[in-house]
Parts: sequence; C-alpha cells; structure tokens
Amino acid sequence: MQKTYAETYLAWKDDPQGHWAEAARAIEWFTEPREIFDGGQGVYGRWFPDAVGNTCHNCVDRHVAAGRGDQAALIYDSPVTGRKARYSYAELLENVKAMAAVLADHGVGKGDRVLLYMPMIPEAIFAMLACSRIGAIHSVVFGGFAASELAARIDDSTAKVIVAASCGVEPNRLVAYKPLLDAAIEQADHKPEHCLLLQRPELSADLTQGRDVDLGPALAAARGREVPCLPLAATDPLYILYTSGTTGQPKGVIRDNGGHMVALAWTMRALYGVEPGEVYWAASDIGWVVGHSYIVYAPLLNGSTTVLYEGKPVGTPDAGAFWRVVEEYKVSALFTAPTAFRAIRKEDPEGLLVKRHDLSSLRALFLAGERADPDTVCWAESVLGVPVIDHWWQTETGWAIVGNPIGLERLPVKHGSPAVPMPGYELHVLDDAGHEVPSGTLGNIAIKLPLPPGCLPTFWNADERFRSVCLSEFPGYYKTADAGYVDDDGYVFVMARTDDIINVAGHRLSTGGMEEVCASHPDVAECAVIGVADAVKGQVPAGFLVLKSGVSRESSFIEQEVVRLVRERIGPVAAFKTAICVKRLPKTRSGKILRGTMQKIADGEVWKMPATIDDPAILDEIAAALSGRRIS
Repeated sequence: MQKTYAETYLAWKDDPQGHWAEAARAIEWFTEPREIFDGGQGVYGRWFPDAVGNTCHNCVDRHVAAGRGDQAALIYDSPVTGRKARYSYAELLENVKAMAAVLADHGVGKGDRVLLYMPMIPEAIFAMLACSRIGAIHSVVFGGFAASELAARIDDSTAKVIVAASCGVEPNRLVAYKPLLDAAIEQADHKPEHCLLLQRPELSADLTQGRDVDLGPALAAARGREVPCLPLAATDPLYILYTSGTTGQPKGVIRDNGGHMVALAWTMRALYGVEPGEVYWAASDIGWVVGHSYIVYAPLLNGSTTVLYEGKPVGTPDAGAFWRVVEEYKVSALFTAPTAFRAIRKEDPEGLLVKRHDLSSLRALFLAGERADPDTVCWAESVLGVPVIDHWWQTETGWAIVGNPIGLERLPVKHGSPAVPMPGYELHVLDDAGHEVPSGTLGNIAIKLPLPPGCLPTFWNADERFRSVCLSEFPGYYKTADAGYVDDDGYVFVMARTDDIINVAGHRLSTGGMEEVCASHPDVAECAVIGVADAVKGQVPAGFLVLKSGVSRESSFIEQEVVRLVRERIGPVAAFKTAICVKRLPKTRSGKILRGTMQKIADGEVWKMPATIDDPAILDEIAAALSGRRIS
C-alpha cells in the first residue's frame, strides 16, 4: 500500500539516507551506491559518493534496451515556424549518438565545458544529452542573450566548444544569434576552439573560417556511429546553469549526475503523478532550470513523452495555443509559470478558447517560477476543471522545495500556499538574528543542511562564494532569500523575495500580500507592488496594474478602487495610496517581474538594464508612468 505524504515525510525525517537509498533503486547504475551520503565531502556533504552511472543512459538507452524504443520520447511543436516532429526513444538515441560523435570529433571529452546557445529546437536537447553521454559539462545560455552576458559565461566556464543556431524565431521577428555570438567571443578573454552552428531555414549565418563548423552536415555524416555512455561518478558535474549575480559576476549553479537523477526520477511519480508513456509538458525554456529539469531530464528519466514547444502562451496564434497542444498530444500534466496564465486570462478572461478544445487528458496544472497569486489559481481552476498545483523551488534546488505531491496523495489546496515541504527539505522560518519565529509570523525561509539530492553542491569554481552567499548568514542552513511564513497546519506561504519586503514606518510588509489584493479586483489582469523611498515612512508601496483586455472603464476609477481594497483588507498600516495603470510590466524572458529595477527607477537610483529582460522598452514606459505621478 502506498504511503501518504505525512508517512513519507516522517519516514524521511526518521531515516533520510534510507529514503534516498530506496529512491536510488529507480536508477540503473553501473556501480550501485553503497554509501548514500558523506558529510565530509564538498561544502556540506555529497550524495552517493561511491556510485557510478550515466544520465544519458538512464534517459535514453535503458528505455530502448527495455523494448520501448518505439515509444515517443520527444514531441517538437513550433507554431512560430509551422514545424512539428516526433522522435521515438530509438530515434532520440540515434540523434544523441550523432551529436556526441560530432562533439568528440572536435576534441570534447570528460569534464570539458560545452556552451549551448540555442532556441527551443530538438538539436538543443540532443546536445544536452550528448554532453551527458560523454561526460562533458553543458551550460545552456538562453538563445538571444546579450553578447556581454554570453561573454561572461564563456569566460567563467572556459567553454571548449559552443553549439549554437543561426537564429531564434519570435512571433514577429527573427533574432540573429551569430552576430551576438561573434561579439561575445570578441569580448571574452577565453576563446572557444570551435563553434558548431546549426543553420536554420529562416536565416543563414556566415561561418568564421577555421573556427566554425556547419553542424547540419556534420550530424548527417555522423549518423550511425556508436558512441558509448561514459561511466561517471555520481558526484561528477552534469551541467552549469548561470544565474545573474548581484556583483555582476554570474553564479554558476552546478548539478551533479547521481543525486540529480535520483531526485528528478522520484518527483515524476511522487510529486507530479506521471507514469512512463504518458505525455508531460513543461511549457518553459531550456535556458531556465524548469527546462533543464522538466523538459529534458525528469520526463526522460521516467520514460515519459516530453513536449518541446517553440511558441508563446498568447500570440502564436492566440490565447488558445496551450489548449491546442494539450488536445493534440493528449497531455496528462502541464507545468508552466503563473505569468503565462495571467497573459492567457488577460486575452481570454471568460475562458472561451478553453471550451473549443478537448482537454479530457489533462489531470493537473502545475505552476512555479514566481508566486502564484490566489486570483490566478482560482481562475485556472474554474476554466480548466482540474487541480491547479502551485509549487515552489529555485534554480539552486533543481526541484520542488514545497509542493502538493499528488502522486502520493492530493492534499487540500490553500490558495496562496504551494502547500508543504517535500521529503528532503526541513524548513525553518527565522528572524534576521537567526531565531525561529512562531507560526504565522513572516520571516526568512531557510533549509536545514544538508540539502537533498538534486540540489547544487556548490557554485562553479567558487566554493567560498557559495558559502558566503548561501550558507553564512544562518549557520547550519541554506538561505533561500525568500520571505514567508508557515501556518498552524504546516503549509508554507512564500510571500516575496527578502529584497521585496518593504519597511513602512517600522512595519515589515510583504509586497506579495498587497499584490494578492490588487489582483483580486475584477478588472486587473496582473500587477506588481514595489516599495518607493519616502522621507517620513522610510518606504511606501506603489502598485502597477495591467488591466484585462476589453476593460473600457476610466483607469483612474479602477486605481481608486484598488487603493480602497488594499486599505480594507490589509489596513491603513500598509500606507497604500498609489496605484498606476500601465499597459504591461517589465519581465525576464522566463516571466519574472523585474520589481528591483522598477524600484530603482522609482527611487531615482542608477540602474543597469537587466540582461534577461524580454522587452527593454517597457522600462521607459514605467519611468514615464512614474514621472506622470511625480515619482522618480
């Protein structure tokens, strides 16, 4: 009989190593782990230190060997180009071997770094798996990323080879990658030996003699070659994923091979409730951690079918795009960011496009990447008629810290909470001095060490930086840099990044709580609240509101109503007196609202254009809106 969540969590607490030893049995090892955890290795310990295996073997080869080679492994759907493709596990294996052969032909071996600068195309996944096959360490950089940021990642990783495409395709434009790539290599101190460039039909790029290789013909020539999976220590790095650092130097989050496989395989059954052969779709990007974990590795480890979608939630062609994909491929579980649903809701507030599609295959919607405001969750529940499961995690952890594990049991939903800690994570809410605070009290969310398998062991070539940034403030804990509280039932409420807690006349207030209230107004599609410097109160909140499509009421009336709502529900202590209607909010390409940059603009501080911004022009619109209210 399957254990409940409570039984599973308590069993983990009683015997953490026993829990993960059991989970490790889902992996096909070359050398089975005898030691589960060694607290003396690494910065805080290492998982499965004596085990040997290979991630690509577990994602691809083992399924083919088990007789499931004809099952679909990867579905590619590109509304921006009109192309679609399906790859069985056997076909995926052949493509990965060819890519591995091309990499090996250009000097790539165990431990070498390969930087991938690719759009959402199958060759990007082939390259990730090929690297893992031969023991190279891949580092995916979001396609179209600025040259200066790409150069910083080339230098930090000292990449031996870059795999890139000629362009990315957006709904209304082409993004030429080669000029950005050339500029980045020019700026970088470290020079990669080769660039393997895939020429897309939409735009061909000129190749640099002696350095660049036309990847398409190279792959064709390598088809049919045998490239075995290299036995790797479980502690060997699988990939580096860079996140923006506050110092301007990117932080290279490392993921190992063994713990990563064990954790992700466990989540597919226990957290997402997805079986082998079922279709799982993470509507994200391979440039982000969600894409690494849940477009590529977890579904394939599980023997499921994964969807690679080169499109948008709206505009390719409309707000019904997601529902077309769910119906066409019989998606069982959909995972995306709340911002995608806010965009869909803005364009189709009544959910009329949902009704045009058969979504009977869909069992659950999972949301993560930013805070899922209750209003968006309630709307999704009402139009989809399936469980809407918020869960909370970070690039650093690689999988959910807090969630509702429907594969074990579906727990009651509390809107505004991603539910409860997953086995492996012991959460504590601390004040700034490191003391535990009572339930219901806002504080710093910290995780007691050691972190579970799948989480980062350190930063790339930067152990001391990892200790300083993540472990030093609260000794014995990993600092999440998120603020929130735990209620009497053990449910976690993540309210804001600690940087987004504002101090109004001595009162610590969560911008997330105010955003909940703003979003509850029937005319508001999405919103952001920031703290603006105030000579008397220290900071006062200002809300930015994006209205739903079709709203024709005077925006000033809506602003006044939102101000009253916040006063009624949070109280005068919030000092919420400014609400501003804007056409759109500045976001990263992954959908996170750039509240910190907005705050700097409001306070008249010097600010730098964020490297991950989706549309820089929006910041000018925000500055103009603030100036119109004599703020900034």
